[in-house]
Amino acid sequence: MVIDMLKKLLVLSMVAILVSCQTVNTTSSGRVGVNRTQYMFSGLSERQVQASAATAYQQEIAKARQQGMLNKDMNQYARVKSIANRLIPHTAVFRPDALSWAWEVNVQNNDQLNAYCMPGGKIMVYSGIIQKLNLSDDEIAAVMGHEIAHALREHGRERMSEQMGRQAIVGLGSAALGLGEASTNLAGMVANVTFGLPHSRTHETEADLMGLELMARAGYNPNAAVNVWKKMGAFAKGAPPEFLSTHPSSSSRIRDLSLNVPRVMPLYQAAKKY
Repeated sequence: MVIDMLKKLLVLSMVAILVSCQTVNTTSSGRVGVNRTQYMFSGLSERQVQASAATAYQQEIAKARQQGMLNKDMNQYARVKSIANRLIPHTAVFRPDALSWAWEVNVQNNDQLNAYCMPGGKIMVYSGIIQKLNLSDDEIAAVMGHEIAHALREHGRERMSEQMGRQAIVGLGSAALGLGEASTNLAGMVANVTFGLPHSRTHETEADLMGLELMARAGYNPNAAVNVWKKMGAFAKGAPPEFLSTHPSSSSRIRDLSLNVPRVMPLYQAAKKY
């Protein structure tokens, strides 16, 4: 009897979850052809996630500033800022509304090999990834283009929707599918999906491809994307750095990037003419 009731509750929860989801086309496919249909909770809007990301980002900024670790090397900061300024205009290829985002770019003095772009264009590059891998401007553009692509595709909101779905299933159709409590701490969820949870292979592939196109359109050599992951793999030597803990890398990833470089090379060559 109890088992039958639990089964019914589970079915009802699954139905409610499906009803609460909506299909979303976050970006145009671009030259690289990223066109997967995405599913988001209808109660979790892009505006909510961006506002929460801004809160989480400012918390990180305040912490780094208090520790004297924010934009400590002004030459390095100017270099990263200049690269971002070349990449950001080309986000319009994938979604024109990104040009109106409140973009922010900072460098945190941190030995970790890491970088991220929160929803709404909140970029942070750690000094460790630049210095330890001795990244060229093209390679920095590859890292930043990849992270920007995550924001354009709203992978953060998609992963938060997945989290809420799991919470709803565990709650077996409890009030509001358990979203009431989750929505009160969206900033914490944004931080969790940014710093803690590993990206899916699908998300990583999309970010790789879109990042490749972004850097090529901005006049950065797309072959540098392949170099970054080769450097990252060589640096790991058994114990993966922080960047790899949330950005799984493999020989197949390097192969996929190499295969797609020719698709965006004409964009790079055209950009270099100007």
